[in-house]
Amino acid sequence: MQERPDPSIRAAFRRFLGAVATTRRGAVPRGLAACALVILASCQQAGIMDPQGPVAAAQWLLLINATEIMLVVVVPVILVTLWVAWWYRASNERAGRALEWRFQGSVEFVTWSIPALVVILLGGVTWISSHQLDPATPLPGDKKPVRVDVVSLDWKWLFIYPDQGVATVNQLVIPVGTPVSFRLTSATVMNSFFVPQLGSQIYTMGGMTTRLNLQADNQGEFVGFSNNFSGDGFPDMRFMVKAVASGDFDGWVGQAHGSGKKLDDPAYAELTKPSIAAPPATFGSVDANLFERIVEQTAQIPEKERAAGNAWCPPATRVGG
Repeated sequence: MQERPDPSIRAAFRRFLGAVATTRRGAVPRGLAACALVILASCQQAGIMDPQGPVAAAQWLLLINATEIMLVVVVPVILVTLWVAWWYRASNERAGRALEWRFQGSVEFVTWSIPALVVILLGGVTWISSHQLDPATPLPGDKKPVRVDVVSLDWKWLFIYPDQGVATVNQLVIPVGTPVSFRLTSATVMNSFFVPQLGSQIYTMGGMTTRLNLQADNQGEFVGFSNNFSGDGFPDMRFMVKAVASGDFDGWVGQAHGSGKKLDDPAYAELTKPSIAAPPATFGSVDANLFERIVEQTAQIPEKERAAGNAWCPPATRVGG
């Protein structure tokens, strides 16, 4: 099922088309303004420009700083280009022109030194910030992190809470203001875990474990999705992150334990079957070391079989002798 565009985006796009179609004075400025609205609305919908956690906020700050540094070159180049085009126009008799090409040391110094300094500054800022934002680095804080094990399946997300003994499908509930420590793997092909408003996309791979640390600073619901094409159900491989107060999180864990569902080998074998737009589900108990078994057993599946979408399934239980 294809997601319908946001009404505000459709309205802005209609205004843009109307401005382009009209020939009255002022159509171009109105068209440019409507185009800007489309861009801003789409960015807002993506969530990158609306950080809700320390990691996403640091990444957004890095993006702003990098843009400002690059504008140090971009803006003067645009202004100088416009000035040169105006000053050396054919009708300007005051503009001096050399009859032959010759080396201009001052011009060469400016055109090479400023971009070099910008590249050095931009590279230094990016290098330092990228190391500070290492996904595996634990987030500072006084609260004990909530551990969550993530398994990407065809085409759904499985979240296991080893300390709480519960699990969910396509729904991630986390307490506000508490670091969340993720371990991630894939039971089939390589995938990518991404919650734009919390930050840091990271890949999931069969037979391997990647680590990620995130935190939500505000209550709310944030969209997460797969950011790596993985087959027919890829467009609907989405999940909802619900950031709730600590007390509400404890209450949710209690309700999950009372749900009666158990994530054992038969239940997991059912989850491994490909499905599209799977509804959220909650399991009140989880078999011990299920995540470790998935990683270990998936590592033994040949790469060709994983590429074909074959997930690890628990061995079938023999009945009788």
